[in-house]
Amino acid sequence: MTQTEWKPRTQGILEILPEEISDFETQVARFRAGEWSENDFMAFRLRQGVYGQRQMDAQMFRIKCPFGGLNADQMDALGVLADEYAPLKKGHVTTRENFQFHHIRLEDGPAIMRLLGDVGLSTREACGNTVRNVTGCAIAGVCANEPFDVTPYAAAYARYFVRHPFSQALPRKVKSAFSGCDNDCAITPIHDVGFLPRIQDGKKGFKMVVGGGTSIMPRIAPTLYEFIPVEEYLKATEALLRIFHRTNELRRNRMKARIKFYIARIGIDEFKKELEEEIQQPWAQRSFDPTDLMFVEDESVDAPPLDGNYAAFGSDPEFEHWMNSNVESQRQDGYKAVTVRLPLGDIDGRQFHQLADMSRKYAGGRARITHQQNLTFRWVPENALYEVWQRLSDIGFGGAGAHEITDIVSCPGTDSCKLGITSSMGLGRALTDAVEHVDKSDPLVRQMHVKMSGCPNGCGQHHIADIGFHGAAAKGPGGQVPAYELFLGGSYSQDDPRFGQRIKAKIPAKRAPEALKRIVSDYQDSHGDGELFKDYVLRQGKDYFETMLGDFRELPDLNRETLEQYIDWDKTVKYVLERGEGECAV
Repeated sequence: MTQTEWKPRTQGILEILPEEISDFETQVARFRAGEWSENDFMAFRLRQGVYGQRQMDAQMFRIKCPFGGLNADQMDALGVLADEYAPLKKGHVTTRENFQFHHIRLEDGPAIMRLLGDVGLSTREACGNTVRNVTGCAIAGVCANEPFDVTPYAAAYARYFVRHPFSQALPRKVKSAFSGCDNDCAITPIHDVGFLPRIQDGKKGFKMVVGGGTSIMPRIAPTLYEFIPVEEYLKATEALLRIFHRTNELRRNRMKARIKFYIARIGIDEFKKELEEEIQQPWAQRSFDPTDLMFVEDESVDAPPLDGNYAAFGSDPEFEHWMNSNVESQRQDGYKAVTVRLPLGDIDGRQFHQLADMSRKYAGGRARITHQQNLTFRWVPENALYEVWQRLSDIGFGGAGAHEITDIVSCPGTDSCKLGITSSMGLGRALTDAVEHVDKSDPLVRQMHVKMSGCPNGCGQHHIADIGFHGAAAKGPGGQVPAYELFLGGSYSQDDPRFGQRIKAKIPAKRAPEALKRIVSDYQDSHGDGELFKDYVLRQGKDYFETMLGDFRELPDLNRETLEQYIDWDKTVKYVLERGEGECAV
């Protein structure tokens, strides 16, 4: 399907301003004419969601999907973008519930923004020192355990803070999440600001946590309020942003310019006191009722009928596994939520259109992307599940094991990112192959999570994985070797979020699959009855694993037989660390 063949019909969450796109077009021309300095133009384009790559004059376009929400027309638009503007002919789902398209020409930006704007998708403030995309739970609104649907409030939050004066030039970015219930599917503890729904005395509100994050100082977000009414959550967040905005000490060191550093230094009680003083100021003496900003729609109106004529169920064992791992019940009788496992988060142009068609037929024309780099169809009739699985298998997405050890997460790494140290996507593919050969008969092994990042910043959320890797460089006798720092025993379970323990054993990139299999095999042979991997790691202790993996510290001399270890995954030349200056802190 081409852009000329396809006609959009829908709108989205964020307001699209045509004059903003026209201005971007004008400023690109001014930049090309030498009227903008590189740094000043960089700050401008980042607010428009355009991020520089390590490749000269290539851009990454980041597209926001507030709370992960997506509709069929939007998927079609993304397919057109992939086919007509992205040299790799694909898009990538991120752990922040954005889409990223790489190697884009800067001059194609206005056409892309108009294509996306026609279906209500926006790149505005997807990058830069802004309030980034608001992540959410893929089953909010259909979850049996939720006190109420947080979707309208997440949308109101996204609408309120986009283009907000205090979100244009913060000391650094702010990441936010709304979970639908106490299962905390959106992982609020690792966010700058997080919300979990509560009902108190018949009134809707949120538990509000602040100051979480990963990267160089991982922190679990402490609780700011056990309950804040829905009429106050926007006010409290704006107060946080105002405090953050004027905290000049943070601007002096961009590496530590996140709200978590400030809260860690003064303590949550002192921060709460400062925030409550802030909301006594004149700006806060108005209504912050979110009603007028809320995105409310009755999805059930478009749900497929339960008595549709679908293919009869088969007895394929892989289908049974898929049913157990990728399908969960909704609170609405007869309907299921289906998680589509997207290998490493990639979708090509053809698949975007195929998923859009499937969404229209089986899911009321909607879907949600997830922090696990997957996609969820809701409102799927139970008797359509076998046909849905067959269709997904035909387009390359029929894999079982969503949110299991085979469902590996990775950031783009050195494929495109200036900060990348290693080819994390290459390792992701290698570990995916390795896990296929791991004995997964043990359910405790199956439920493990493997994540990797190409650098310490944690875009792949490696800190909270059972087995997490982040890119590093090791020094061997023959020069630099691509390698990984190893983190074991992380968790993002609702009752026990924790960061993995860093193991003192840099793993050469080409030996990481071997290390993974050794760790899993040891756990499978030695864990106690019902003992989760995170608890096994605590029981055994760091020294145990450092001894187990000690031989990985030995790097070979460089010769014909060992050259492979000096070359990164998916590369063909000897590794040399090439790390540019990132743009996140501009």
